[in-house]
Amino acid sequence: MLRAFADGRLFGKRTGAGPPRVLALHGWARSHRDFDAAFGSAFADEVLDAVALDLPGFGASPPPREAWGAADYAACVGAVLDEMAAPVVVVGHSFGGRIAVHLAATMPARVRALVLTGVPLLRLTPPRRPAAAYRLQRRLHRLGLLGDERLERARQRYGSADYRAASGIMRSVHAKSVAESYGPQLDAVACPVTLLWGAQDATVPLAVAEAALARLRAGHVRDAAELVVVPGAGHLLPLSAPGELREAVERYL
Repeated sequence: MLRAFADGRLFGKRTGAGPPRVLALHGWARSHRDFDAAFGSAFADEVLDAVALDLPGFGASPPPREAWGAADYAACVGAVLDEMAAPVVVVGHSFGGRIAVHLAATMPARVRALVLTGVPLLRLTPPRRPAAAYRLQRRLHRLGLLGDERLERARQRYGSADYRAASGIMRSVHAKSVAESYGPQLDAVACPVTLLWGAQDATVPLAVAEAALARLRAGHVRDAAELVVVPGAGHLLPLSAPGELREAVERYL
């Protein structure tokens, strides 16, 4: 059963009978259900005392009213920490990991540790510009020379799969989030960090995790940062390797 958090602004699933000590944040276009297997009793004798949220714009949580970046999401999600047994272990998969690093950087007293998987933390190459044909059609639309329907056809042709599947304000959220990089936030993190990566992650390659690990170890975290590679796992590691995710979380409890 879903529960309301942050004065009804967010919804999610509460597991366990004790004060929640784990906060889980899912990836783009996913939901709290991605953590059902890892937090249940399938891999241990007990259910984790945890909260797995539906982030704004996904699952049961309503979208933001404007285009948020990860910092805005973290400010919203941070209110949930007031309802938990701080400090907590924050688990972030992909898009949720963007938010998790902001929480650790801005609310260090509330975050015991981070477990991050498949998170696009750093840009290893410059962002690609939209196709020239799409840029032209977008400009013509702004000038009133191209209708909404034709611009939407161009978006469907040239946009990424996640962008095409999004609608309304969530398209703007997607565009804003994919342009972000989190070097300053990684530099500010002071809690232990486990980077749990699928060896076959084609969405966020292992090289991103290796670069993030180097940056964490050069900052405040030093020897308290580690990279654990899961053979055979891809980007959706909470689903394909829930036992490994559970083990990584329990180390900090």
